[in-house]
Amino acid sequence: MAWTTPLSAVSNATLTAAQWNASVRDNLLETAPAKFTAAGQLFVSTGANAGAARTPASAAVATSETTGSTAYASLTTLGPQVVAVTGTSALCFWQAQLGNNTTGSNSYMSVAVSGASTVAASDTYSLRYQSFGGNARHRGTCAHLFTGLTAGTNTFTAQYRVDGGSGAFIDRSLIVIPL
Repeated sequence: MAWTTPLSAVSNATLTAAQWNASVRDNLLETAPAKFTAAGQLFVSTGANAGAARTPASAAVATSETTGSTAYASLTTLGPQVVAVTGTSALCFWQAQLGNNTTGSNSYMSVAVSGASTVAASDTYSLRYQSFGGNARHRGTCAHLFTGLTAGTNTFTAQYRVDGGSGAFIDRSLIVIPL
């Protein structure tokens, strides 16, 4: 069903059932309340006079893990990972405590997308921590608007890398707001 331009009322004109249904009932079925199927959903525009309900989702991994990989990869405990039905974009937020055992080395946390779309994790939109020595950790948050996605079921997965030393990651979380 699609939204259509409602009929204009004309004095003493009789509307047929089909005209009423197309102009009133069918258009009301295209509004946000009619599209929502669960609590917590958002209504997003999918085009001119069109919209859809989207469900934000989140995931977290508390496990403390390390990596020495210089290419983006998953840790032993995958994720966090969120599967979401998206349109052509999604707003993502991720956070963690990051550390690195080598002074001057960086630890990175980014997000890759798979499923209907394929987007590699990237330093361009990563959460980064540079070590100043010792075993200090820093908590940080990053946000990125993924655009150009293929509408459908997309999986967002946190991935990790270092440019030296051993990176430590704990209390990792990911929030995805499908648009």
